[in-house]
Amino acid sequence: MKRISKYLGIALSVIAIAVATGAFIKANASSPVVAGQPVDLTYAAEKSLPAVVHIKYVQNSKTQTVEVQSDPFSDFFDPFGFFGNPRGNGGTQKRQIQTPKRTAMGSGVIISSDGYIVTNNHVVAGADELTVTLNDNREFSARIIGNDETTDLALIKIDGKNLPTLPVGDSDKLKVGEWVIAVGNPFGLNNTVTAGIVSAKARSIGANGVESFIQTDAAINQGNSGGALVNTRGELVGINAMIYSQTGSYAGYGFAIPTTIMNKVVDDLKKYGTVQRAILGIMGNDVHAYIDRQKEEGKEVDLGTHEGAYVDKVEDNSAAADAGIEKGDVIIALDGKKISKWAELTEAIAGKRPGDKVTVTFLHNKKKTEKTVTLKNTQGNTKVVKGADLDLLGANFREITNAQKEQLDIRHGLEVIKVNNGAMKNAGITKGFIIQTVNNQAVRTIEELQKAVKEASVSKEPVLYIQGIYPTGKKAYFAVSLEN
Repeated sequence: MKRISKYLGIALSVIAIAVATGAFIKANASSPVVAGQPVDLTYAAEKSLPAVVHIKYVQNSKTQTVEVQSDPFSDFFDPFGFFGNPRGNGGTQKRQIQTPKRTAMGSGVIISSDGYIVTNNHVVAGADELTVTLNDNREFSARIIGNDETTDLALIKIDGKNLPTLPVGDSDKLKVGEWVIAVGNPFGLNNTVTAGIVSAKARSIGANGVESFIQTDAAINQGNSGGALVNTRGELVGINAMIYSQTGSYAGYGFAIPTTIMNKVVDDLKKYGTVQRAILGIMGNDVHAYIDRQKEEGKEVDLGTHEGAYVDKVEDNSAAADAGIEKGDVIIALDGKKISKWAELTEAIAGKRPGDKVTVTFLHNKKKTEKTVTLKNTQGNTKVVKGADLDLLGANFREITNAQKEQLDIRHGLEVIKVNNGAMKNAGITKGFIIQTVNNQAVRTIEELQKAVKEASVSKEPVLYIQGIYPTGKKAYFAVSLEN
């Protein structure tokens, strides 16, 4: 059975990765293509190469506490635990181990002359050091501006001026069969260009939370992740992310994140520090997939169409519920643009923010209906979700979603979405931890956390006593020192 190979952009020096992800770039010719004549991709390559960079990832060695199985005869020889095997612990001991230093590589695309670079989240997530090497061999240290696991995109920054850039094109205008190039650094081979065609659009493969991939047959391999997919006009139309492979190496198909999604993520990370996730509040699938599943069960259904996004569930108090959308309805257009499959709806919504109004066209009992509704955020309101980078703590936070509240059976909290070097990392707090109280005070918003930090920093005891919970349901307690 085939599988999706992810994280091609990270070629670890200490561990061989069997499942890898690829990078994609598309290229467009400098002049219109004449039917029956070969496409000239040299213009696209010349435009792309200076703006595609090599990214080196370094994660320093760390001390971790792990549980290990103790000697099965230790209880017999050491019944009272005098020699390091405490009674009643199930035969396990806690030991500290030193994890090895890890290095990896990937690609990125310069999108502004002052040094903003787009890449994949999996290329940079968890890095202690990032080094960017340009096509002309200049090296820069980079810092993460923001990253988004849901779309597998990240924005990093180097300090430079008049840097070469790649103009951003409109991925919506791509056509199946159109020539593209992929530019990146596979296997450490810098400045590599491969060519192919757009094999499919709006492809959903179940790899990310938000996805509507451009599928291409341009060859990509380890190190290509985060690189550019370029059309024949020399415009960036996608960020290469993964390949479809049984072996972890290129096997004919790769997937790129379209610029329609990238543009919104980049803009949000610059403005808000976190991605503004607008939701319609439904779950579902392609209409044809739903019909096929019903046929397999011996059922015949008539939805009035064989295209569109089938609605299988509507969340309470959501934008979809406000529009009167119900289970069994089919969404066929958004803002007048045809929706023929679920991934197209995902891509369209991904370009919106909470508070945006959209016109939804859907079939209810095969009758066409059109409603204009206001999209909401994951908290169920129309406000912009605030993210904050508290310099003193060295981390990013956001308010938890309604889904997290329900899953963990909690009423409030702030999720740690990124941990840099700083007080929280020193205390052992990791990404994903949900802060519920600080110094015995409930924390519901970023402002309340900022207030707690301010008060503690000027007190006689500059420490944050933090209580919270991990996504696994495990509760934890940390003391975070605010002293330098």
